[in-house]
Amino acid sequence: MFNYNFRWNQALNSLPQMLEGALVTIEIALLSMLIGIAVAILLTVFRLSGNRILSAIATTWVEIARNTPALFQIYMVHFGLGDFGIHLSPFLSLLIGIAFNNAGYLAENFRGALKAIPDTQARAARSLGMSAGKAFRHVVMPQMLRISFLPMTNQMVWAILMTSLGAVVAMNTDLYGVTSELNARTFRTFELFAIAAVIFYVITKAITLSARVLAARLFRY
Repeated sequence: MFNYNFRWNQALNSLPQMLEGALVTIEIALLSMLIGIAVAILLTVFRLSGNRILSAIATTWVEIARNTPALFQIYMVHFGLGDFGIHLSPFLSLLIGIAFNNAGYLAENFRGALKAIPDTQARAARSLGMSAGKAFRHVVMPQMLRISFLPMTNQMVWAILMTSLGAVVAMNTDLYGVTSELNARTFRTFELFAIAAVIFYVITKAITLSARVLAARLFRY
């Protein structure tokens, strides 16, 4: 018989701690996106370089990031590197694991965006005296980032949700970690995780809506 007694007041008293955890979640996701974008651009350049070794490095990164679970990637950063004497904090392990995953997906998004840019754009820039590097930085890359803007938003949402995987490396300062510790002390599982789910939902919807507004302002033409 269903006789669970809801105690929302007890769970809501923990809201300030959960919001602090949400800030850590946002911090990890944002940093992982910035790192992921930078690395993804580098991987894209590797693919365009014509160098077989660099191209192989980029392809291998993308294949591993896209075709293995993110949980495994985080686990390998924390425990796998530990076998070689490299011991990272849970925060850093989670950050690197998510950034690795982001870079792989974003590099593939950038590759698709490049295909949508006519080759004449780069040729026109070269005809004006630009080097290949300058043509990519000043002509091709801005268009690539513009085309990839909404896919990058989706990846940011995914990065927010991936922070919950920090549980596997004993991360206890993010939203999921804080909620788990509160649950261990209070045993108000339904109430606490329901509130955490709402916070996750609000964060991801805010990111999505903000991106749409920003895209409408930045990319009117």
